[in-house]
Amino acid sequence: MGINAREPAMYIPPAFRVEDLPDLHAMMGAARLPSLVTATAEGLISTPLPLFLAPEEGPYGTLYGHVARANPHWKLPALGEALAIFMGPDAYVSPSWYPSKREHHKVVPTWNYVAVHAYGPAEFFEDADRLLEVVTRLTRQHEAPRAEPWAVSDAPEAFVRAQLRGIVGLRLPISRLEGKRKLSQNREAADRAGVAEGLAASEHEGDREVGRLIPR
Repeated sequence: MGINAREPAMYIPPAFRVEDLPDLHAMMGAARLPSLVTATAEGLISTPLPLFLAPEEGPYGTLYGHVARANPHWKLPALGEALAIFMGPDAYVSPSWYPSKREHHKVVPTWNYVAVHAYGPAEFFEDADRLLEVVTRLTRQHEAPRAEPWAVSDAPEAFVRAQLRGIVGLRLPISRLEGKRKLSQNREAADRAGVAEGLAASEHEGDREVGRLIPR
């Protein structure tokens, strides 16, 4: 089973399964806006929100982020584990790109994508110092590529403290991870090359990114 404590909830054929922990962490880091999903007595609730990973906390790492205080998500007790969904690049795959189409026409469209599901208990907190650490780390993570990164400390301290009162922190210690790379690994080499070539010619950068990931 690898790093999963039980049968995976996401459908993952063996050819597409990712189990290496550093690889999974890298896939999560590349996903810019994951979604937090919890089941509650009032039904499912989901919030898209940036998260950062503390890989040293726990066997699979711990996720941190924050939600708006006005968001009811943090007030509704979760039934069981929460789920953080990290979606990577994805692309439609046309059967016309397969050389095998010309041989037997027994081909159909599909979708290629990269995804990680992280499970664990959702813990919400309101401590101002912990919240400041979370927003500081999130800001550093996303400002790092900029030539002149903005820092939380650039804003007046009283202003920042006032803003912190409008959010609630999230801590999610990961209990299990499921990773999937569906990149035409189940096709013959010629078909994979055809998919990569077809995606490389797309006007969408996301398609071209998936094309670069296709194994040759």
